[in-house]
Parts: sequence; structure tokens; C-alpha cells
Amino acid sequence: MNPTTDYLTFELKKSVQVAKSGIPSSAYLHIPFCRRRCYYCDFPVFVVGDRKNGDNSGTIQQYVPVLCQEIQETENLGASLKTVFFGGGTPSLLSVSQLSHILETLDGKFGIAAGAEISIEIDPGTFTLEQLRGYAAAGVNRVSLGVQAFQDELLQACGRSHSVAEIFEAVEIVRSAGIVNFSLDLISGLPHQTLEQWETSLKSAVEICPTHLSSYDLIVEQGTAFGRYFEAGAQPMPADETSAQMYRLAREILTAAGYEHYEISNYARDGYQCRHNRVYWENRPYYGLGMGAASYVQGRRVTRPRKTQEYYQWVRSISAITSPATPKLGGETQHNIDREIEQNFQVSENDILLETLMLGLRLAAGVSLSALTEKFTQQTVDQIWRCLQPYWRQGWVEIVAADGAIATLGDRAKLPLSGNLRLSDPEGFLFSNTILADLFSKLGEDN
Repeated sequence: MNPTTDYLTFELKKSVQVAKSGIPSSAYLHIPFCRRRCYYCDFPVFVVGDRKNGDNSGTIQQYVPVLCQEIQETENLGASLKTVFFGGGTPSLLSVSQLSHILETLDGKFGIAAGAEISIEIDPGTFTLEQLRGYAAAGVNRVSLGVQAFQDELLQACGRSHSVAEIFEAVEIVRSAGIVNFSLDLISGLPHQTLEQWETSLKSAVEICPTHLSSYDLIVEQGTAFGRYFEAGAQPMPADETSAQMYRLAREILTAAGYEHYEISNYARDGYQCRHNRVYWENRPYYGLGMGAASYVQGRRVTRPRKTQEYYQWVRSISAITSPATPKLGGETQHNIDREIEQNFQVSENDILLETLMLGLRLAAGVSLSALTEKFTQQTVDQIWRCLQPYWRQGWVEIVAADGAIATLGDRAKLPLSGNLRLSDPEGFLFSNTILADLFSKLGEDN
């Protein structure tokens, strides 16, 4: 396995997210429409074509009322929303009125707190200045621009619908709309991508000066076009060592430019970490709404159906009153819907432990030793340390004291009662798959 593969991306597909405590104050909304499907994408999306958007697509116009119906049918557990994230898909295919309607429905149901972070993923070439100003007027105050690469040949090779020129046009629109807090997404490890091309992409991104940058390593997923065409680690994919060099280079260039490497794949200017994504990494509860979305509420994770018609039927099944706006279905069977609704899990204590480690060790800050001890007992923390000691000796795991100094422990059987356990940057992050897989295996055996 490629050592730089983003561990969370594949592991969360089979695991159950758990919150530390309490009531969700964040909501993720899945907008599953794209102009075309990128060759690496395995998300639940519906392709509408290059000329369609929320103003002229009947499919998008059909979806928005159903999503709002789901919002209305979701129980309000008592906390207003501090973060809202529109993901996809390509949420910038929504019209201003559609996005406004969704936000108004959220606010009416849960309340959106003053100063809430409201983010939306956008793709170059899919929005106008007037549209983005409308989004901002509706409450959007953070955008994530899907750039991926600064070479037209690489964009074409991975099925993107935009050009490099459109990237710079999109950035100018974002600035003209007065949105200060914006992020760029980049992908390393693309087919035929060289280290020199990756360096150019990183430097081009830095020159744009976003407040946030995400740098993801490509995962070749089964069922995608890339999954059919390529094998990870084989030509024309970059070799594992080249992918590792790309990861190190990203850290070198982005931290030198003043970005804090606060999470395994994310960098931010001071004060601009993504508040919504930290909800996931800190294992807090959240509402997930829309086709294919996963939520964690009241100790359970529920994944919604990944296909449009099945999702519509699922919403109808939870609705006390069937909305006339909800499309009628053809060819559906209750068996199919029941199967989807069964993606609803109660977690065990060991699940909680594994999720806490998997998510928390993505963060540069790591996980609190005192919190681990309080929640899972000293005996469990000792088990963790016995597994991690070999990686600590390699320099891939660190113990950080309360004063920020890296602790020197010697060959101790027990960890200190305070401080944080974290992966080193960049080597511990690079080999997080190896470390976490070993940790999961041994803790699973012991429990």
C-alpha cells in the first residue's frame, strides 16, 4: 500500500464514527450533482452534464425539496449550528435561491449561530460573480475551490471539467465577491504526474495566497475509472517513494510559506483551520443530510442511500406527512429501502477507542493522554503504548509534554499521565497507515 494514502478516506467507509459527547452543532449537506464524474471519484454523485445547473436541471430542482424535507424531519436535539458544510458533488451547481432555501430551512429547524462557519465546495467554471455574491448574502463565508492540479494535461487525465485558466478566473471571482476565507484543494500521485509538476502546483497555489490548503494523495478506488485503468504503485502512477517525496515537498513548501500543518492533509494560516472538519477529527457528533451522507447522532451512525430514487424513498419513509414535492418512485421495492436503512450502527467501547485514535492521530496536536486515560483506563493506554513503542523508537510517534516539549521517555512501559500522543511530521504522517493498522490489529486482538 502506498504509505501516503489518506487513511481516513478508506477506513471511514467501514467504521463507525463516534462522538465524545453531546448534541450535534454541525451539519453536512451532500449536493450530489456534477457536470461529469472525475476518474478518481467514488462518491455518490449524479452526472447532469456540462450545460446543466440548478436553474435548468429538473434533477437538481427535484432534489432540493427532498433534502429540505429530510431537514424538517430530523430531530432538533437542542443546539444551534456552529458549522455548516455543503459538500458533493459540486454544490456550486445550486442556484442562489436553492442554496438560500436550504440554509433558511436549516436555520428554521436548528438555528444557525451567529458567527457560524458556513462552507461550500465549488469548482472552477461552475459559478459566476453574481452567484457567489448571492451565496455570500445567504450566509456562506468560506469556500473550498477544487483545483487539484495546475497542468491542463493532468486535469484532463483525471477527468476534471475545468482548465488552469479557469482556476485563476475562479480565484478572481472569489476575491471580487469579498470572500476572504477560501481554501484550495490539490491532489498528488496522479497518473503521469512528476515531482516537478507537483512542485509547480504547490508554488502556484502559494502564489494565490489562500487562507487554507488541502493536499490529498490520490487513492485508486475500486469501481472508479482509475480503479479499472491503473494499479496503485504501478506505471503510470508515481512510485511509492515518489509519492512520499511529494508529501514531504508539500510540507516543506507550504510550511515555509507560513501555513500551519495542522492535520495530515491540511494546512492553514493562523485562525483559518476548517472548523467543520475538526468536528470529524475530534470525534464530535454531527448531522449528515442528503443522498449518501453519513451522520453521527445519539451514539449511532446512519448512512443514507447512495442512489437518488432510493434516497427519495428513504426520506418518504421517515416523513410523517408525504410532501407533494417528493417525487413518486417507480420500480422501488421496500426490501431495497430496508437494506439501506439498516446502515445504522450502535458502537461498542472498542469502536470508540479505535475511532478516537484513528481520527485524533490525524491532527498535528494528536490525542490527549489524560483524556484517553479518563475515558478508556490506564490499562488501555498502556496497551496502546506497548504497540506504539517500536514506532516511537523509529521517530514516527512522539509524546509532547504539557509545555510543548517533546518528551524523552526511554524504554518505559507506561506513558506519562499528561501531554499528548501524536504522529511525527512528516514521517509519522507518511506511515500512518502502517502504524494505525498495527494498532487496530493489536487492540482488536486484546479486546
